[in-house]
Amino acid sequence: MKSRKETTALLHARSHLKYILILEGSIVGLLAGIVSIIYRILLGKSESFVYQIAKLVKEDGIYLIALFLFLFILGFIISQALKKEPFISGSGIPQVEAEVQNQIDQCWYRVLIAKIIGGTCAVLGGLSLGREGPSIQLGAMCGKGFSKIFRRIKVEQRYLITCGAAAGLSAAFNAPLAGILFALEEIHKNFSMSAIVSVMCASIMGDFLSQYVFGLEPALAFQVEAVLPLSCYGLIIVLGILCGVLGAGYNAAILQGQRLYEKILFLKSHQRVYIPLLLSGFLFFVFPEVLCGGHHMTSLLDESMLLSSLFFLLIVKFLFSLCSFASGAPGGIFFPLLVLGCYIGAIFGKISLSVWMIDPIYFTNFVIIAMAGFFAGIVRAPITGIVLIAEMTGSLHHLLSLALVSIVAYVTAHFMKSKPIYESLLDRLLRRQGVDLEHGSEQKRLVEVVVEIGSVIENRQVKDIAWPSKCLLVGIHRGAEEVLPKGTTTINSGDTIIALLEIPGATMAEAELEELCKSG
Repeated sequence: MKSRKETTALLHARSHLKYILILEGSIVGLLAGIVSIIYRILLGKSESFVYQIAKLVKEDGIYLIALFLFLFILGFIISQALKKEPFISGSGIPQVEAEVQNQIDQCWYRVLIAKIIGGTCAVLGGLSLGREGPSIQLGAMCGKGFSKIFRRIKVEQRYLITCGAAAGLSAAFNAPLAGILFALEEIHKNFSMSAIVSVMCASIMGDFLSQYVFGLEPALAFQVEAVLPLSCYGLIIVLGILCGVLGAGYNAAILQGQRLYEKILFLKSHQRVYIPLLLSGFLFFVFPEVLCGGHHMTSLLDESMLLSSLFFLLIVKFLFSLCSFASGAPGGIFFPLLVLGCYIGAIFGKISLSVWMIDPIYFTNFVIIAMAGFFAGIVRAPITGIVLIAEMTGSLHHLLSLALVSIVAYVTAHFMKSKPIYESLLDRLLRRQGVDLEHGSEQKRLVEVVVEIGSVIENRQVKDIAWPSKCLLVGIHRGAEEVLPKGTTTINSGDTIIALLEIPGATMAEAELEELCKSG
């Protein structure tokens, strides 16, 4: 009886869900945008403070003792925040993915407070961490908080968490389309119409607020003087292979770095942040250029820079970013990896200019293109990478070259059997939490899956399809109408399958359903 009531409640809620989500997605986008903007301002002020301190330390070494005392205090604050709320560790994106999959249950207000405090202190300490991952987690927690306060059903909560994540990324980088794509591609892993419309509303709202506060300037002010000619596309393929190889190496280095930290027995997990802070103290004095996310490094890029300087900056930034993120400090890898991509492109462009006599006017093109390729090789979300770089640089002139380098890097990383970084981090998170992948807190889960052209169920009747166990087909979206499925109902490409999944077994059933609906 209880099961029937739960099912009825889910179906009734589903009938008006897509309309409700437009309004609620906008509200969540507004809340997530405000929180992300506050966080972005705090990090911006922190970065400015870091470089002021670095200037003082360089001018007079007497400030060095005070600096290390300051870093120790910051380390204590960060470690206590991690101890009180372990889910703020790292970028926060794997935590959001796990939340959407119903594998963990974060306390939304504790995460909000601890992430802002911990993330701000980490940047104040000069750690090489980005704002995008924390912004995504903060936005997602705004969505969860809204759903908890207004007692929304689990299905609706998943959508609102995704909406918040999209708005968080959009506000962090002034990149609404990238926010939409990343939230759907990486977080929600579903492109249903309900998800697309609600996430779009949230992302646009986050971007509107961000542009109102920070202006219309793109996040990266690279000036592209000319479009790369087709004769140079052979070099782009080579650059894509290089980005794929280096991206796979980056992923392996991150995971190996985390394993090395775990072997440090004299420090507890929440205390490992002291190590990158100690390293940061020396960098304040000898090499402050690599501190924080990397905005300062991008401003240094110039065609006139020596190749040796580019190599040196790349290696030091890579090692410091690795040390910072692997420690579990609250902060993301998005922007640092984009900065590394910048320098890979700068080195490749510098070599191309001297060896193949490429016109120096195209130097910036290689910098921008390499960012997309390196992102695709690491995150394995090429579409998001293409759109993100286009929005961050404020130029659409190099879409073709961005697409080519991203595809090549993606395929190269795949052939090297490198898993996407966030998938690997999610697996580690779930193992540490001791999560049973087949169990969750809710009893039923409502999912939507689009039937692709060439799928095994296309043009077949419902009764003839071997549906996954613990899966009940409850509806079919076909254009503007909703079809009540019967045994004789034929499944067409473009249909959105609405299915009710029972838990335990929902995770496996959803994966099987998606496989049925995929082309080929």
